[in-house]
Amino acid sequence: MRLEEMKKEIEKLVLEKGFYNKPEDVPKKLLFAFIELGEASDAWKKGNSEDEMAEELIDVIFYVLDASRLACPSIDMDEMFLRKLEKNTKREYQYGEGHRAKNKEHTY
Repeated sequence: MRLEEMKKEIEKLVLEKGFYNKPEDVPKKLLFAFIELGEASDAWKKGNSEDEMAEELIDVIFYVLDASRLACPSIDMDEMFLRKLEKNTKREYQYGEGHRAKNKEHTY
């Protein structure tokens, strides 16, 4: 299933279950995604099963796609994913992570 198909399935579920469904609810949905990331981190730290970990990560994807459905409805997330992947593949090695090695004169 592609991201755009997932967004449609999520929309059906949101409408069926009466979940938040207005553009002004986007911050709530992003907060819920952040909370789910915390739960995924907690599951990892506790050594929970891969299944439990995967379920928490899917919750994150659910909320992010649901937020995207309301925040940027005209954007095809499948196309955006491919554009972002291409952009990231063109970045230098350890882009954004190797900055400390480049600035050795600074102490952190």
